[in-house]
Amino acid sequence: MANLGSIPPIDTHAPELTMTLLAHLIQASALTGAVAPSSQFLARAMADAAQGAGHIVELGAGTGPVTRVLTRRYPEVRLTVVELQPTLAGKLSRAYPRALVHAKPAAEVLDQLGYEGLPVAIVSSLPFRSMPALVRMETRNSVLQFLRRNPGSWLVQFTYQPRAPFDGEHGFAWRRKRTVVANIPPAGVWTLRATP
Repeated sequence: MANLGSIPPIDTHAPELTMTLLAHLIQASALTGAVAPSSQFLARAMADAAQGAGHIVELGAGTGPVTRVLTRRYPEVRLTVVELQPTLAGKLSRAYPRALVHAKPAAEVLDQLGYEGLPVAIVSSLPFRSMPALVRMETRNSVLQFLRRNPGSWLVQFTYQPRAPFDGEHGFAWRRKRTVVANIPPAGVWTLRATP
């Protein structure tokens, strides 16, 4: 069960963010991962699982609830944000000028990124289980290839289902880190790392 801690202040922008997300859900339901922005509790759990990264790549940032926590928690860490919807990507770019924001498919960005030395945490809100099959496979393969190219790096992924976010691969292992019940719907936070 998630540690709820203190109740956060009310986000006065939440209704606007929810309406923006709902508009994108209607337009591209298979590529939108939620009917409401991630709760602050889920965003904090995702950020917790990125601790120790020298770089962070956020996939499927949406309206930015996880981005907000990542930038506050890790102000000195290089942040790359990926959001396919141009309208949302533009808002993220304006809100977080220190982040490098891409309005492209996650697979395309991951295939082009290269880091040396420090480990990378890929923090993903992508809806792997509901993506079209081809997009899911391409994105999954790009994530795995990225982790192979960058030893010591890992994926942080949430899912609403009780099983791992996507099927495993030889040489990698999923680990469930936390269940966040203070989210609509409740979500599990998982990490994927190469096995020793």
